Amino acid sequence: MVNDVSDIAEKSMATMDHEKPDSPLHKAITGPLLFLFILGDVLGAGVYALMGVLAGKVGGALWLPMLVALFLAMLTAGSYAELVTKYPRAGGAAVFAERAFKKPMLSFLVGFSMLAAGLTSAAGLSLAFSGSYLSTFINVPQTTAAVVFLALVSLLNARGIKESLKINVGMTLIELSGLVIVMFAGAYLVSRGAGDVSRVLEFPVDTSAASATLAGAVIAYYAFVGFETSANVAEEMKNPARSYAPALFGSLLVAGLIYVGVGLAASVALPPAELAASTGPLLAVVDASGLGVPNWMFSFIALIAVANGALLTMIMTSRLTYGMADEGLLPKVLGRVLPKRRTPWVAILATTVVAMALTLIGDLSTLAETVVLLLLFVFISTNAAVIVLRHEPVAHEHFRVWTIMPYLGIASCLLLMAQQSARVWGLAGIFLVVGVGLYGLARIGANSSMSVPPSVDSP
Repeated sequence: MVNDVSDIAEKSMATMDHEKPDSPLHKAITGPLLFLFILGDVLGAGVYALMGVLAGKVGGALWLPMLVALFLAMLTAGSYAELVTKYPRAGGAAVFAERAFKKPMLSFLVGFSMLAAGLTSAAGLSLAFSGSYLSTFINVPQTTAAVVFLALVSLLNARGIKESLKINVGMTLIELSGLVIVMFAGAYLVSRGAGDVSRVLEFPVDTSAASATLAGAVIAYYAFVGFETSANVAEEMKNPARSYAPALFGSLLVAGLIYVGVGLAASVALPPAELAASTGPLLAVVDASGLGVPNWMFSFIALIAVANGALLTMIMTSRLTYGMADEGLLPKVLGRVLPKRRTPWVAILATTVVAMALTLIGDLSTLAETVVLLLLFVFISTNAAVIVLRHEPVAHEHFRVWTIMPYLGIASCLLLMAQQSARVWGLAGIFLVVGVGLYGLARIGANSSMSVPPSVDSP
């Protein structure tokens, strides 16, 4: 019960100094699988769907906000690396907040923000999947296709983490091939003397380079978020203390280099106005290059990228829900696990239904910025948790980030928050108000159940 969260949390913290030996989740994630898990999540639909939006913010200098966003993401990634290797538990940021601050409501809101961000992202990805790329093959109502898509993702999620991550390996390689095609298209244009290399240094004429870069960094940051989802599969990692940090930083660096290359290729191939007007900007870049890559082929690659992002996001939300239920921050029923598959089936079902409902609202750009804003709140909490827990000893070796990094991480989150629009703040605020309401209702329900006298037949 929520009323007993503090007691539950205190008892559970005693097991957090090492991996839970009796965890019901299957430990199947090796270092290479973890690297591909994070890379696949980071390289998801963001760059495929939002490059046009980014062009509208920053003009032709698409590569610059990508570099800025990579640097800002690395700051918070350092805090995740320390906390995940120190406390390898499912639940991620919510568990870190509970341990550091001992405030059940704050821990709940951190976890709820992660859930809201993940479910909002999954809804946006399902709509992206069901839009123009899918219409290359079949015309169906977008919402219907999004709901069916999410149902299929949930079945794969329930089948097992090992099966899901094996499929993620193939999907990651396919989506990576699409981005390589885009970079090759840009190089091909330059080799033919076509395109316009000078555009890579052009900014919108009505704003300063610094302002445009910061505005673009908010969008670009969405292309890097996803690394934090890996914290929620900590109980399913093999030797996270050794494998997590290299996989995390390596995947972010690889993704950053690819994004810079894609940004340069897009700028060379098309003017910013054309990119901003396109619903499939990377497809437009490949078309403009004259490579002769069929539209259906690149659309298929884009669909795989979006599907992979949705799968990994739904894995995160279901494991986060399971972890919060295990900590007593959500109803215990959400912690039920399939006995043979060892997957949290109730959490998977609940998060899928909510994501389906969210497909009925919002456009991709607004959803992306809302995801970023919700995650910035989570990232501030995680960076602060590192500072609070820095001197708390554990019985095993773990990664330790430079002391200045979490402070810089908090500053970077505040900087990005200041760039968000009032509309995005309003939508994120609605999510948080709903979270506060759910928390209050849960406490009322817990108090009511405690006030009922026990039955005389109770043992």
